[in-house]
Amino acid sequence: MADEFHVIDSREAYDEAVERIEGGSGPVAVDAERASGFRYSQRAYLIQLYRRGSGTFLFDPTMLGGFGEVQALIRDEEWVLHAASQDLACLREVGLDPVRIFDTELAARLLGMPRVGLASVVEELLDIKLAKEHSAADWSTRPLPQSWLRYAALDVELLVDVRDRLAERLAEAGKAGIAEQEFEATVRREAKPPAAEPWRRLSGIHALRSPRNLAVARELWLARDALAVEADVAPGRLIPDASILAVAKNLPESKRALADLKAFNGRASRTELDRWWAAIETARTAEPPATRVPSDAPPPPRAWAARNPEADARLRFAKEAVAEVAERLEMPVENVLTPDHLRRVAWHPPIEPTAGNVADALAALGARPWQLEATAQIIADAFVRAAQSLADAAHEAS
Repeated sequence: MADEFHVIDSREAYDEAVERIEGGSGPVAVDAERASGFRYSQRAYLIQLYRRGSGTFLFDPTMLGGFGEVQALIRDEEWVLHAASQDLACLREVGLDPVRIFDTELAARLLGMPRVGLASVVEELLDIKLAKEHSAADWSTRPLPQSWLRYAALDVELLVDVRDRLAERLAEAGKAGIAEQEFEATVRREAKPPAAEPWRRLSGIHALRSPRNLAVARELWLARDALAVEADVAPGRLIPDASILAVAKNLPESKRALADLKAFNGRASRTELDRWWAAIETARTAEPPATRVPSDAPPPPRAWAARNPEADARLRFAKEAVAEVAERLEMPVENVLTPDHLRRVAWHPPIEPTAGNVADALAALGARPWQLEATAQIIADAFVRAAQSLADAAHEAS
């Protein structure tokens, strides 16, 4: 490993890197560092790449015009990423888009490893300890300190070796095919569409009941978001969610009352006081939001017993059955079948609870073929047992 790392931030250095990458062979390890919690955007501020025979490359995407040459060179190679779903969006934003991947974090989950963070996986497989002290750093900082660059380089320099060890374990466990399906699903998964009313994701908003309180929360959120975009600052660094909720609950009647509210804090709470007060005044005359938002999602399972006892029984019996499959496969339950998929099928079951019908319903939600093979029949059987259990209980009660 080099004693000093250099960031590639010019086209000349970029072109030299492309030549070196072309001279390497095998899978390409890729990682990206963002500035979550510091900046508004989720763009990449550093992109790391490693290939055997080529070396390690640290690119500054904010200074480079694009990555077309790198993409053309490695597009059809296997890309090795750790927790790929976290990085694919910001990589695609600069034109880096893999055809096939090997996700080392997902592989570790499928193998039932107790800890799946990169440092833990590296330590277990390679007996090397990685320091993770810069994982939450502000990667928009310039220039980037050498200690940060060293940390970033290690994130990819060991990744191909980790991939090889995990591939061996997957083959030994008979899970190589499962992993391939999961990796392909990760690459093909479409990004979620933006929320129609993103302000409703405010932490603690469920505590607000009246339209007036919700209107204040909405307008403050919108005002904060506009300022965050303008300044490219994480919204919570201006005023935290808790401050917005405090104002929405207290409904201050004047700008002075807003300034005097101790729970209203954050670095922009007083410097932008006019902005926040204008938002509150807008809330007084704006169309109030609905207290409830229509959704096709089932209600929280805790309400099922009262609202839909049949669905509650289906879910309880099916969860037990899927948990047994997870134990047999030695992997987390959520990897055997997405919990939301099971809840939706339990709430809206097929008319005939056959394995084929359950499989069709799960496939429509995005379940992979291996998941259908592992769970469709046992879920169908669980639904039948649930119905019989309710029938027996009703018979005994009569």
